[in-house]
Amino acid sequence: MSEITANGFDALLYDCDGTLADNMHLHKAAFVQTARQHGFELDPSILDEMAGVPTVGVAEEILQRYAVSFDPVLFAQQKSQTFVDEYLPQTKPLDFVLEHLKLNAGKKRVAVVSGGRKSTVSKTLALLQIDHLVEVLVCAEDTLRGKPFPDPFLLAANTLGVAPERCMVFEDGNPGVAAAKAAGMSWVRVDQISGEQ
Repeated sequence: MSEITANGFDALLYDCDGTLADNMHLHKAAFVQTARQHGFELDPSILDEMAGVPTVGVAEEILQRYAVSFDPVLFAQQKSQTFVDEYLPQTKPLDFVLEHLKLNAGKKRVAVVSGGRKSTVSKTLALLQIDHLVEVLVCAEDTLRGKPFPDPFLLAANTLGVAPERCMVFEDGNPGVAAAKAAGMSWVRVDQISGEQ
């Protein structure tokens, strides 16, 4: 990964869940638990399709696919609270991505761009002990449109004062990659490379 980003980029933009943190299985468990509280069984594979999409957006998609009725904003809040209360402490780092961030912090500008709520993402970064290395944090509530739209990445680049074409994005999901492409940024799918690189 270091070879990929050695030259030509001034800013590194990382997704959080599934990219810096090896915790997608925990988010899935929180979604399934919240769905049960609303009286239905959720197939967690929907989250593989929607990795990086804001939690409210995932809740809205669940509403479309299941014959259920709930307030998606409330559902998202309940899911986030369940994750923080019951699953966050089990979060582990995705070591090779975390090490890449640590190696480059101070040499390149660093942002985390997530579809999660800022309160949850902040706690995750603190648990991983990298919150002090992140200059800019863009989360679900910071833009009207989340991934797969480019808005979150463009906001991060603008806040850092770096042109989009000088940004490299690290993502684990299709919506995040689509957002990076739409923003005119280079990108790496971290779930398709190993820690060996």
